[in-house]
Amino acid sequence: MKKALMIVSVLVIAVISTACINNIAVQELNNKAAEFMQKGDYESAMNRLQASLDLDATMYETYYNLGVAAINAKKYEKAIEALEGGIKIKPDYAEFYYSLGVAQSDLADEINDEAAQKLQDDTTQAQDINEQNVVMEADKRTDAVEAKNKAKELKKSAVENLNKYLEMKPQTDDKETIEALIKECEDFINSENSLPKAEE
Repeated sequence: MKKALMIVSVLVIAVISTACINNIAVQELNNKAAEFMQKGDYESAMNRLQASLDLDATMYETYYNLGVAAINAKKYEKAIEALEGGIKIKPDYAEFYYSLGVAQSDLADEINDEAAQKLQDDTTQAQDINEQNVVMEADKRTDAVEAKNKAKELKKSAVENLNKYLEMKPQTDDKETIEALIKECEDFINSENSLPKAEE
């Protein structure tokens, strides 16, 4: 019995020691990530923050910082994933909803812009291949409509998250900016264009 108690106490000490080592490593990774963020090296910051989450996936601040770094790196899907992960841990942290709304809106714009560019590029190529023109035009239009619909869904989610942020922080200093972004998203959602516009 005494030997079993000794083994249990050794295991407890080992677990506590490992937890302390992990906490130190997590703190070091987060500090290094902050340095990279200040320098504008968002990719390196994301790598450190992801490593931090691999060691301790319970720190909502790390999810938030990873989301912000990913937005700045224009990795919107990664940002959305990180921010949604953080919301599962701390759903009452208002900043998650603001950043998530921004990431969703930016991803919608990226999808829409890429679809418009592809439509424009494909149209130019199809003009050189007259006999396949009709089939290619139909395919391009279908892809562009699907991209527009996906972008609209992201904008709807962005509006929901931005409004939730304003509900949680009604006296925020950047209320006008957020309301302008909400209006921009709503205008996009309500636009009658069935296809993204190719840039001139």
